[in-house]
Amino acid sequence: MSKKRGLSLEEKREKMLQIFYDSQDFFLLKELEKMGPKKGVISQSVKDVIQSLVDDDLVAKDKIGISVYFWSLPSCAGNQLRSVRQKLESDLQGSNKRLAELVDQCEALKKGREESEERTEALAQLKDIEKKHKELKNEMVQFADNDPATLEAMRAAIEVAHQSANRWTDNIFTLRQWCSNNFPQAKEQLEHLYTEAGITEDFDYLELSSFPLSSSSHDPETPKQLLVDDQA
Repeated sequence: MSKKRGLSLEEKREKMLQIFYDSQDFFLLKELEKMGPKKGVISQSVKDVIQSLVDDDLVAKDKIGISVYFWSLPSCAGNQLRSVRQKLESDLQGSNKRLAELVDQCEALKKGREESEERTEALAQLKDIEKKHKELKNEMVQFADNDPATLEAMRAAIEVAHQSANRWTDNIFTLRQWCSNNFPQAKEQLEHLYTEAGITEDFDYLELSSFPLSSSSHDPETPKQLLVDDQA
């Protein structure tokens, strides 16, 4: 035995609207919840159905005193439907106008683009040029490391790193001098500590004679001057 199918939301809306149209009266929600089952709408769903009708302006509601009343007249529904129809007709006219404009633009763009041997040849040439352009771009990527701008940026970065390294070298020399002046009795321990940290006798400022940079980077006083500026 097949189970009876429940009403869809639209069917419930129609049933509840019929209650208003038949009576043309005003109702409280609790009254509608009692009348709904007689139309096949369970009382638990009446509130949601009525609210959906209110949201679509098919049912009106107003608070009178402490009570909220609902009503709907066939004329109100007719006005609502006419309003919806007018909007749809206006949208349709706008869409048809836009379609006509696009068709005109399409026809205008076709002029001068008729299929011909000359056009086919031109399109083939364009395709070859685009292919060649893509190949050249890929080739340029392979030589990006030799780009003058890239090399200049590398020089600038190396110079900054060089100056920073020598600034810290100057700081280390200053710290060693301070330790020698303040802890002369710990000279051997300090020398052992320096060796463990990698500060040997050949520890000195870095030179960049193998890479062409500006003359200022070769000035041995530059790191010391930077240290003075930082301390200032």
